[in-house]
Amino acid sequence: MRIGIMGGTFDPIHNGHLMLGKAAYESFHLDQIWYMPNGNPPHKDMISMESNVGDRLEMVRLAIEPYREFKLEAYEANRRDVSYSYSTLEYFKEMYPEDEFYFIIGADSLFMIDHWVHPERIFPTCTILAAYRGEINTRSEMEERILELQEQYDARIELLITPLMKVSSHELREALKEGQSIASHVPEAVADYISKNHLYVGE
Repeated sequence: MRIGIMGGTFDPIHNGHLMLGKAAYESFHLDQIWYMPNGNPPHKDMISMESNVGDRLEMVRLAIEPYREFKLEAYEANRRDVSYSYSTLEYFKEMYPEDEFYFIIGADSLFMIDHWVHPERIFPTCTILAAYRGEINTRSEMEERILELQEQYDARIELLITPLMKVSSHELREALKEGQSIASHVPEAVADYISKNHLYVGE
């Protein structure tokens, strides 16, 4: 199978995450998209995550439930130690040697990936899909960056053109703390779960 992997804190998951998964699925003719919530990511302090891992897993499950091509992958969420991308991808490659993996990242990550832990071990495991939105003129910069990484690491990297949706999990959390509705930005089941469980309530 051709499997796209999208990691993140998903705190909370929103419609932009679903649109990105759909764009990768359709553009690269993938068989599945795995949504993989982080449990203990290296780049974020656990204190900065405002809901626990159980809630984040459940919100992802609810969000992707209508989509047969989307799957919840709890591998990193179930780990107690810090999850590094190279280690996770090597694990999947070993467990599923017949499958082909596509690791979905944002433009900011593309420019920082050589500062990640063991980037040289990431590229042999997968094709990188670097998400690009058309609202800023960064395509030429991204193409230049891709060439650099291809030369340095023999990396397989493709640009993933994504729909423009100006929403972030941080902005949604702030809106909720101020008592605003986020119903137009998240699946209904996620909005209901957040309300029922009083997540992201202001101090």
